[in-house]
Amino acid sequence: MDEEYDVIVLGTGLKECILSGLLSVDGLKVLHMDRNDYYGGESTSLNLIQLWKKFRGNDKPPTHLGSSRDYNVDMIPKFMMANGTLVRVLIHTDVTKYLYFKAVDGSYVFNKGKVHKVPATDMEALKSPLMGIFEKRRARKFFIYVQDYDEKDPKTHEGMDLTRVTTRELIAKYGLDGNTVDFIGHALALHRDDRYLDEPALDTVKRMKLYAESISRFQGGSPYIYPLYGLGELPQAFARLSAVYGGTYMLNKPECKVEFDDEGKVSGVTSEGETARCKKVVCDPSYLPDKVRKIGKVARAIAIMSHPIPNTNGSHSVQIILPQKQLGRKSDMYVFCCSYSHNVAPKGKFIAFVSTEAETDHPATELKPGIDLLGPVDEIFFDIYDRYEPVNEPSLDNCFISTSYDATTHFESTVMDVLNLYTMITGKVLDLSVDLSAASAAEE
Repeated sequence: MDEEYDVIVLGTGLKECILSGLLSVDGLKVLHMDRNDYYGGESTSLNLIQLWKKFRGNDKPPTHLGSSRDYNVDMIPKFMMANGTLVRVLIHTDVTKYLYFKAVDGSYVFNKGKVHKVPATDMEALKSPLMGIFEKRRARKFFIYVQDYDEKDPKTHEGMDLTRVTTRELIAKYGLDGNTVDFIGHALALHRDDRYLDEPALDTVKRMKLYAESISRFQGGSPYIYPLYGLGELPQAFARLSAVYGGTYMLNKPECKVEFDDEGKVSGVTSEGETARCKKVVCDPSYLPDKVRKIGKVARAIAIMSHPIPNTNGSHSVQIILPQKQLGRKSDMYVFCCSYSHNVAPKGKFIAFVSTEAETDHPATELKPGIDLLGPVDEIFFDIYDRYEPVNEPSLDNCFISTSYDATTHFESTVMDVLNLYTMITGKVLDLSVDLSAASAAEE
């Protein structure tokens, strides 16, 4: 362990594993350590006995739930956009050869007390019960504009500069009502609050295009994909990748104390009396608590069920977004469901999550609108965790700290954090122009 490394990564959470993989592929000498004896940190995946230990304080789950090892319950469950940034990063590092993906069945939105499929194209807009007949026509025109929009071809811009025109102004041009705007902004463009309405429309149009392109990619009912056996496969795939490039992984290393020189710059990491020297440290907030601040908390419920979520067309895997306005809240609520078809539970069992940025200290009450959509549950667990962000200046101390995972059930915000950290560490922007067909869906 008494060696010098370019970078030491602390924690095997998803963000840290992706960075470790990217830096190894770049030819840096990387040491990756974790104080836990398992991969994944906060974003780990638990079997049934581990789940019981964490939430019930014993290791005796009821037998009717089936075999413990048939469960892979992700603590931070998130779907991937089929053409999204994370999939591009996975292909860039070639880690896709260790993973199998399967399309997610459904993408739904909560509107006026009901669950509806999210329409993503002009044809779907015409069929959607979310809108009345005249609104459908207006929405269809807007969808066609978005589908045809090409940043490089001014003819498709209809005289509007989307780097200047706000989303609110663009939507006003098509005369769409508040309900339509709600599902477009939150369930298609995946904005987490309504600030986007007063920001340039280009970002929203690009997000809508990504959604539509991702849907057509696997011809599924949603733009999302998810690895077989769950996200717990990802950190392990990156550990393998890192090893191929000469990186070193060490689990179960207590303390992991970051050492600094007289100028306050990182000089190494000490564990069990040995110090590994390094120039830079990458870690999650728990390894450098005095360099982060609390920015909020996430409330979540985890349910084990014996049926799909009602009103989702029998979907074995599904995301439902409940926009803040529909609930009279400040932030959206998310429902995520996966099942034995992604090998995360025994046959006939479904795992559902409800999550949101907590606005109270009572998760059971606060998450009720999402939980009410699930139907009868076999078991349910509640949890609240704090979210942190770094407050240090990486150029002064060479510490690169990730932000805690948010309540979203898709990966778009997580991977932006990874790419920003990558650029801060290396001074380069990651080239993500890759052949998307390299991430193939698992055979049915």
